[in-house]
Amino acid sequence: MHRSHSYRREWQSTTGDRDRMTRIGFAYNQKPEVSTRFEGPLDVPAIEGLNLGRIHGDSRSGPSAVAVATLEAAAVARADDAFAEWDAPETINAVETALAAFGEVVRLEATVDFPQQLRETRPDIVFNMAEGLSGQNREAHVPAICEFFDVPYTGSDPFTLSLCLHKARTKQLLQFYGIPTARFALVETLAEARAVRRGSVLRYPIFAKPVQEGSSKGITERNYVRDGDALLSCVAQLLEVYEQPVLLEEFLPGAEFTCGVVGNGGNARVLPLVGMNFESLPEGALPIYGFEAKWIWDTPDEPLDIFECPARVSESLRNSIEQITLRAYRALGCRDWSRIDVRLDAKGIPNIVEVNPLPGILPNPEDNSCLPKAAAADGLSYDELIQACLGAAAKRNGLRIGRNKRSRR
Repeated sequence: MHRSHSYRREWQSTTGDRDRMTRIGFAYNQKPEVSTRFEGPLDVPAIEGLNLGRIHGDSRSGPSAVAVATLEAAAVARADDAFAEWDAPETINAVETALAAFGEVVRLEATVDFPQQLRETRPDIVFNMAEGLSGQNREAHVPAICEFFDVPYTGSDPFTLSLCLHKARTKQLLQFYGIPTARFALVETLAEARAVRRGSVLRYPIFAKPVQEGSSKGITERNYVRDGDALLSCVAQLLEVYEQPVLLEEFLPGAEFTCGVVGNGGNARVLPLVGMNFESLPEGALPIYGFEAKWIWDTPDEPLDIFECPARVSESLRNSIEQITLRAYRALGCRDWSRIDVRLDAKGIPNIVEVNPLPGILPNPEDNSCLPKAAAADGLSYDELIQACLGAAAKRNGLRIGRNKRSRR
């Protein structure tokens, strides 16, 4: 017999306490600790494509001490590659502090027992920042389970999360709505890559990337290919290492921006634009924000001045970028917040590169985390950014939440 009442309604009807504190479930994946001491060989696949000779001197004379240190750092980063999208304890603690201003926070780490945790703790709403680990729909696991138990949650729904994780399907939908994005092809085998090489579907240079990864996993300078031979070599490596199709895009040569969006419907707005300062990269480096820029060249001792926020652009260009950002946000069904990457083509026209409905939110201002940086430029503190997402989700679900009287904030 079909049960017409939901788990949430059943629970609310039995509590009978209208004055109780809002219970906020907090879903996350915590990054495991990894050794910072290099113990492996220097020729790991993830660093084969790094042009260390160009960056650190003449490659014919062998790697310098700086180059060796770079290789070691890359090896450590590669060891943590599987968990690159998960969050460190510092971020998890900071988000919990922000949420605590509006209720009792219950940590729900997104492990195999998450469904049981959710059922036992019975939160009023779940703040979701869990990236998942395995499967093509890993980012959709937590919200799908929340929907099964009829528990409201922050952020986009399972369909949008799975759609945006698959870069090619995202681009197909953008094309349907007439939203500019670079021409592309999706290849699942070397034979299909050879067909692209033989045909005239795409113009070089081409940029290749795993179709379902984030945090620049699998994206190095080697992914920028200028000819057919380099294309086949790059695709072969990506297919082997990441075991998923490879997206091939015509490389967009213009300036790049990251655009944070907060809110829903007509209230959705774009935060101050974050511009990429590629001139801060090492001499000779390609104008991309990939593996090397995120994990090797940007260090606490020598941080890259890679971001400019607010980006110094003309008002007309800013308006164009904001318009295309909001069009993509709405077309893809994003909710509450997202981060959307935009790059200009050879004609200066903004194109959507990627859409991330589960944006990174590192709390340390010294870290290069785009959404908090954009929020700060808009006058929002880190706590206020987190609370804006929670508030948008609560309003969307018709849930009234108030500031925790016990909070000192």
